[in-house]
Amino acid sequence: MLYHVYEMHHAAMAPMRMFATGALKALDNPFNPFRPTPINKFAVAALDNFEHSTRRFGRPEFGHKTTTIDGAEVAIVEQAVHSDVWGELKRFVRLADRPHDPKLLIVAPMSGHYATLLRGTVEAFLPDHDVYITEWRDARDVPVLAADFDLNDYIDYVTAYLRLLGPETHVIAVCQPAVPVLAAVALMNAHEPAMAPRSMTLIGGPIDTREAPTQVNTFAKTRNLDWFRNHVLHRVPMGNVGFLRQVYPGFLQLAGFMAMNLDKHVQAHWEMFQHLVEGDGEPLASKRAFYEEYRAVMDLPASFYMQTIDQVFQRHLLPRGLLNHRGELVDIGAIEHTAMFTIEGERDDISGIGQTRAAHPLAHRLAADKHAHLEQQGVGHYGLFNGKRFRTEVAPAIKAFITTHR
Repeated sequence: MLYHVYEMHHAAMAPMRMFATGALKALDNPFNPFRPTPINKFAVAALDNFEHSTRRFGRPEFGHKTTTIDGAEVAIVEQAVHSDVWGELKRFVRLADRPHDPKLLIVAPMSGHYATLLRGTVEAFLPDHDVYITEWRDARDVPVLAADFDLNDYIDYVTAYLRLLGPETHVIAVCQPAVPVLAAVALMNAHEPAMAPRSMTLIGGPIDTREAPTQVNTFAKTRNLDWFRNHVLHRVPMGNVGFLRQVYPGFLQLAGFMAMNLDKHVQAHWEMFQHLVEGDGEPLASKRAFYEEYRAVMDLPASFYMQTIDQVFQRHLLPRGLLNHRGELVDIGAIEHTAMFTIEGERDDISGIGQTRAAHPLAHRLAADKHAHLEQQGVGHYGLFNGKRFRTEVAPAIKAFITTHR
């Protein structure tokens, strides 16, 4: 019912958004004689803030058109390599002859945001890697009669993509997919070691959320599964392809994340308003770009969400050696061929310090020189895979690790 109310509220706001858009065009018109006046600037800022805050943001574009290789600009073309019901494997084809660059699979989280949240991650590796990324489907766009998707399917998809790309692939899991990627790599090491990836980098992932639990972990732990079923799962409303599919709506997850740091988000929106009034374009552009990306959300399939809450955040099955995939226990100790690099952020409020590093003792058969860990000082969760510190410190460390284990 909540999802239906949300849709009706969005529809009811449509006339007001149309009015705001029309008024903005009139008030911000260069021929408006009152445009430079303080009251007009205030009105434009208020209308712009209202329109931006109530707009629904669709799937963003990666927007990578070129990259720089050896000082020369090289064109980029996005290519769908493989497509399934719940995901697509995308390649960023560089129009240059680089046959010896490492093949890199970036596994994006299925956690409410689109893969484009990793735009900066992709950009950092384009000059010297053959980059692929997983793009997951929005659950409200998958027909209710189509196959379901859960944690087992996630592991299967990752395994299939790694097989498709071949044994010289390196894989990076950002946040939530650290668990299914670690499980997939363990199963490949156990059953088809010749196809296992050369290296695996886990960034800010919930391998063992018993370590330094965050507010997110505590919330998941202190409520039983029935609470989640009754409060966060909803049916997709009429008018969507996935009508009647049970999902965890993206707008609910976004509301939860914003509530965690509500004061910061309120301050950011107030600063956006001030920049609009003052005509300060550069700070406004960066904040607006972040929020347009951050507020573009997708629904998650209910089965995947509930299984993740149960097995990852409540029962901690993977670190306890109890995670079962298609009737087989996942043994992380089977990893002997894939080097492992874990990265954590000192200020990460999503995955606490030690949660990702916990993967290392589980891979007890892996040679010592194939283990590496980085604790990035002064960086929060988002800064582990985007931003200046990622480009100048984290990405070079990952590249060095990949080069060592090619």
